[in-house]
Amino acid sequence: MSKKKVHFMCTAFRDGFQSVYGARVLTNDFLPALHAARDAGITYFEAGGGARFQSLYFYCNEDAFSMMDTFREATGPEANLQTLSRGINVVGLESQSSDIIKMHADLFKKHGISTIRNFDALNDVNNLIYSGQSIVDAGLKHQVCVTMMELPPGCTGAHDTVFYTDTLRKILNADIPYDSVCFKDASGTAVPSKVFETIKMARTMLPEEISIHFHTHETAGIGVTAYKAALDGGADTIDLSLAPCSGGTCQPDVIVMWHALNGTDYDLDINIDKVRDAEEVFKECMHDYFLPPEALAVDPLIPWSPMPGGALTANTQMLRDNGIMEKYPDIIKSMREVVEKGGFGTSVTPVSQFYFQQAFNNVMFGPWQKIAEPYGQMVLGYFGKTPIEPDSEIVTIASEQLNLKPTTDPPLKRNDADPNKGVGIATKQLQEAGLDVNDENIFIVATCKSKGLDFLLGNAKIGIRKTKKTAASILPSSKPTQYKATVNGRDYDVVIDGNNATVDGQLFSVNMQHAEPSLLKTDASTTSQSVQSEMPGKVIKLLAKPGDKIKQDETILVLEAMKMEMQITAPRDGHISEIFVSAGDQVASGDQLARID
Repeated sequence: MSKKKVHFMCTAFRDGFQSVYGARVLTNDFLPALHAARDAGITYFEAGGGARFQSLYFYCNEDAFSMMDTFREATGPEANLQTLSRGINVVGLESQSSDIIKMHADLFKKHGISTIRNFDALNDVNNLIYSGQSIVDAGLKHQVCVTMMELPPGCTGAHDTVFYTDTLRKILNADIPYDSVCFKDASGTAVPSKVFETIKMARTMLPEEISIHFHTHETAGIGVTAYKAALDGGADTIDLSLAPCSGGTCQPDVIVMWHALNGTDYDLDINIDKVRDAEEVFKECMHDYFLPPEALAVDPLIPWSPMPGGALTANTQMLRDNGIMEKYPDIIKSMREVVEKGGFGTSVTPVSQFYFQQAFNNVMFGPWQKIAEPYGQMVLGYFGKTPIEPDSEIVTIASEQLNLKPTTDPPLKRNDADPNKGVGIATKQLQEAGLDVNDENIFIVATCKSKGLDFLLGNAKIGIRKTKKTAASILPSSKPTQYKATVNGRDYDVVIDGNNATVDGQLFSVNMQHAEPSLLKTDASTTSQSVQSEMPGKVIKLLAKPGDKIKQDETILVLEAMKMEMQITAPRDGHISEIFVSAGDQVASGDQLARID
């Protein structure tokens, strides 16, 4: 009896990078590995989209369209190159208008992509109709998705076989054009028995010629078992990766799956020795990148807080950037409540990021004291319909804090009427900045906002973590360290030597320890009031200047932290006497930002 050939997509150069390195990888660094994978006979690659679009502008100072062109050149004209799209959010965290959604499909076709995997994290089929049609109209293959996860133990409602097959039935009834169907489990938590039953049922609902694709991660330790269950249920294609971007938070390794299928009725039909050679090349390419230990781990507690592998390391990288990695365990523990009260949207970007941002706020500011804007918008209906109704108390809190009413209006209809979304506003921003107006630049600005403009203006910064650079910056020094400190405009020469500090030649005995992040500090009894940073972050915008008259709760500046924009507001009426930071400055918790008289 002949074995069934199992097709697979190599995710190493997209999801692998996102899941292991927070998507922060330079194109030239991985090209030799891509050539080696091609030479090993791999012809189906995940080549971009998802976090690997924005991250190139945010952290790599590279153009994602140029990367896709290079990817196509490296793999040849016959390779199936696939990217990831988040429905009407396309490649960002916020949803877009119709003209940007169409532009996404047209541009990805122009830059060498063959197939787009298209999903909605809420499984709201209305968000897949126009985006899917645009993909097909651009001449691309459309892989439509149903997103999966396991609910935290003890939770019920949605995310069972009935829910998934009902979502697939809605997709079919909506006449969304598609070429294949993917069941996407980004957190790697869906139990194998449920995977088997879901795909078995889907196989009876779909034409025989339609390929069923299953995607999971190894984060919870059941990836290989889930893949075997999917194949037994009738799946044709699975996602696999290559070391060092395999296992842990990523997909199972090609070699591991090859080994697991030995003695079964399935065959990957690969030259395993050439795959081994390709992995050695890949390891050498990535040897000086910082490999987060959490990226290699199987976490048995992930089912209680379903953080997807593709978001986990991206978030831990940002926590490291801001010097608060010690908060990570508490944030993960807080995820369960955030998921449970948020309406059970699938924990996959962008919803997984909304969950993480809210869990982050709950840890940093106290439970539900500060609603993360995207999470609040989600529970209020601004991204579509959640699988179940969100907690009514949280809806009320979100409505009050964000000053927004709950809505049932379709997001795409609302976005098309929004003058701050679409081609028009992006074109205006390009013109005001003196930049070329073309489709690529419009799309970059529409999806990457100010960071897209920074890239186009030549002001982007590189945020790649490599061990050679990191070691010098994080290891404690046994020698005296010299600084120049500026306090209220005055410069001081400071030398730190153990528990001794010399300031402008005067010796002090000190005891320095890591402090807990401070909240906004004010003193209403004085005529001068200091405004301090609530958390670590980057100043991205100044909205006031010294001498300005300002009212209580008016925004002074905007910080970015954990992909959130945090407005720093005036604690009282007064005049801005000093601003101590500039746009682009990185600040720590408790840093003085401004003074009000």
